[in-house]
Amino acid sequence: MFSFALGGQITGSVLWICEGWRTEQISPTGFAPYLDPQNLLYAKAKGQPNVLAVAEEALRSGAISLVIMELSAPIGLTAGRRLQLAAEAGRSTGLCIISEGMGSNAAETRWRCAPIFDAKDSTLQRWELIKNKSGTLSEWDVKWDAETRRVIVVSEAAQRQGSARMPD
Repeated sequence: MFSFALGGQITGSVLWICEGWRTEQISPTGFAPYLDPQNLLYAKAKGQPNVLAVAEEALRSGAISLVIMELSAPIGLTAGRRLQLAAEAGRSTGLCIISEGMGSNAAETRWRCAPIFDAKDSTLQRWELIKNKSGTLSEWDVKWDAETRRVIVVSEAAQRQGSARMPD
């Protein structure tokens, strides 16, 4: 949801790159409420080094507004720094989807995103900013508003049991 919500807010094309051996794929019917499918380019590359190379070129070109990489192994400081410099040169944004503990020291920010299970709202999530080179760390409970195509921050009061009604 984080990736698609970001992609839906960015003007321009989104490139999603994953390793060719992965059997799962993203579905346009699943992400259409977040991101117009005609704005998404989906690519598979042979192995993680090729994913990183394609991402670097796309970021540097400036032709793609957002590059999303699904990575299966940690990336080193050099590879992370190369992506960062490419994004700065192309005035674009790079987002790596990685497993817990596989971050790069070159990352400007690092987020942890997890669903909050709620029978009434399947879009409810907790987004935690766990690394931020230029600010503070925090967390937010958010939900997706399909009508406005926006992320809405859910207040803490709305999460508490019994907060909807005042006692008589």
